Amino acid sequence: MGCCEATNPELLGVVSDTADASSGRHPPRPEPGATWDRRTALKSLLGAAGVIAVSGCRSTPDTGATPVSLAFCGQLLCVVPYEVARVRGHFADQGLDAELVYTRGGSAAMQALVGGAVDYAGTSFDVALQAVAHGAPIRRVASTGRLPLFALAVAPAQAGAISSVKDLEGRTVGISGLGNADHALLLFLLDQAGADTSGIQFATIGTNLFDALRIGQVDAAMLQEPALSLITADGGRELVNFMELDEARTHLGGAYEFMGVSVRTAERDQRHEEIQRLGAALAAGLAETRTLPPAEIVASLPSELVAGGDVAQLEQIIDRYRLSLYPETVTIDVAAAARVVRAQEVAGLLEPGQVDLGTLLDTAALQG
Repeated sequence: MGCCEATNPELLGVVSDTADASSGRHPPRPEPGATWDRRTALKSLLGAAGVIAVSGCRSTPDTGATPVSLAFCGQLLCVVPYEVARVRGHFADQGLDAELVYTRGGSAAMQALVGGAVDYAGTSFDVALQAVAHGAPIRRVASTGRLPLFALAVAPAQAGAISSVKDLEGRTVGISGLGNADHALLLFLLDQAGADTSGIQFATIGTNLFDALRIGQVDAAMLQEPALSLITADGGRELVNFMELDEARTHLGGAYEFMGVSVRTAERDQRHEEIQRLGAALAAGLAETRTLPPAEIVASLPSELVAGGDVAQLEQIIDRYRLSLYPETVTIDVAAAARVVRAQEVAGLLEPGQVDLGTLLDTAALQG
């Protein structure tokens, strides 16, 4: 499961009180004064947006706490600080009964937020930008990830021939899909390197890029972990690893806003104090994600996410990347967000000036 799915600019599948998101049929109208509740909305999203089986994770059984629901992309490295905050009691410490709702990608989480199914959504910044560009009324209030979960790797057969980004000129590079987050990031990287993209072939393969790269169907590809570790073990070259902060500074100019929390604009003020408590809980989760033994971090994750996986390898991956991926605070880095905007402009996904970061980024939400 990855965060590199195509964005959903039309917000297809958003639950409303006028149409069944999964079938397009109009459901019975509610009684006068009644509204769609969150459970009804999530039931509809099950078919339309892909809510998955571990959606029932709650932080505390204390009914005196404030209930909040937060949907997010279910990519493992994205969810780590949220689950650490839940299991280690940081939501409960802030008086929050937090329900973490897993979805099949950030677009589905954004659909759940805009459709009123959940209170908050944790998505990549790419998804938030596309949602706002197409009219979604949301504010980004906190950041929990400052680097994209991708690396540009070279096939084993080409490891000796491709040693720089410009060496990709005239080559075939695998991506999950045109317009996806990995494609936009790759185009931004090529632009930063001054590479001529006219002769580069972009092969759209989906999320399982490892085999195509391993057997040489493509010369290079945008990979996530553990595919990156596997390809380098097979003799491939790690050309640019965006999960390493030093490399992001070298190739992108700095951090590149990725995972973070959004709220509906209309509810921002009334939830202000709640947002501050949510931010404090996530900040504590981030701090422990950066310092706990990796085995304890993996133990915090739902069994559904790690079942059948190589736990030792996951611990190594978390230990390698956590100081780069997870920021010291939940404060939004405006410059990092601007780099994502530029990447989407280079990829043709945004027109210059289409999104006002001053409106989307709510840097005051975590302040008193």
